[in-house]
Amino acid sequence: MSTLSIAAWPARGRLLFPGVLASAVVAAAATFLSRHYGAPVMLFALLLGMAMNFLSSDGPCAPGIELVARQVLRVGVALLGLRITAAQVVALGWQPVLLVLLSVALTIGLSMLAARLMGFQRVFGLLTGGATAICGASAALALAAALPAHPLKERATLFTVVGVSALSTLAMIVYPMLAHLLGLDDHQAGVFLGATIHDVAQVVGAGYGMSRDTGDVATLVKLMRVAMLLPVIVFAVAFGRAAARSGQVMGKRPPLLPWFAVAFAALVAVNSAGWIAGPIVSLGGDLSRWCLVSAIAAIGMKTHLRDLASVGLKPVMLMLGETIFLALLVLALLRWAS
Repeated sequence: MSTLSIAAWPARGRLLFPGVLASAVVAAAATFLSRHYGAPVMLFALLLGMAMNFLSSDGPCAPGIELVARQVLRVGVALLGLRITAAQVVALGWQPVLLVLLSVALTIGLSMLAARLMGFQRVFGLLTGGATAICGASAALALAAALPAHPLKERATLFTVVGVSALSTLAMIVYPMLAHLLGLDDHQAGVFLGATIHDVAQVVGAGYGMSRDTGDVATLVKLMRVAMLLPVIVFAVAFGRAAARSGQVMGKRPPLLPWFAVAFAALVAVNSAGWIAGPIVSLGGDLSRWCLVSAIAAIGMKTHLRDLASVGLKPVMLMLGETIFLALLVLALLRWAS
């Protein structure tokens, strides 16, 4: 590294600091509101960010906001690997693993097909289907980071985050009542909640709201879905490269494997080996959440409300259909397994 580049660090830091600070302040406000009112923190961060979108318009905050929306986002996705160990997956047995594999694959595949039939690009179906099938807003952000550049990508990402956050909150309320109505036992209810609710926080809230055993099972199943993020990112990169090569999407092809996907896999492996102390794992999880919340706040700052208002009814129907399909599929697989 040259002396000139090192000398440029203070100037670069001064350039980025206002936008990074603005994103952190919005993330802190969103976290405070989420803890006091119980709504998804990602949704609060997005709405507060959109209210502050004037900060990204060629002012001193613009460079830092851009950094947080792209690079800090990738750091947050990589640190998600600290949530998962191989032992957690093995402890559940083969049936929940098979259920998760089938539900994720079928939901994403059907979403891509439905998106194409509804007049959207299949990339949009991959984005919404991945968010629904894996881990909500975090998966939407991770997949968006892996897909090639496109003029409408940020708007599609924002819509997906809003939709999946709203549906996840609704599922947290409705799905436990549905589990009681269907007579599911604690284990079955945990598998159902963990395999269908979009965001981790809502899974925890719904599961432990029923019972401790249900909450434990739901959390582990949900972490198995989070583990599916890596293979789906690899698929998204391959699909994005093929789409860019064929001219279906604009922009340069993404790298063969993004660095944050490699870091995600490495952290899963290291965490599974038990080489990371518990406090460090906890700190990494908190840092991941802060990075992702700050990133969605920064993305909100870069977007105008009229951009979201113009998406129309069809994308809403697509995400609602994906959510209903996933719930029915998991219930069917549970009935078959029993």
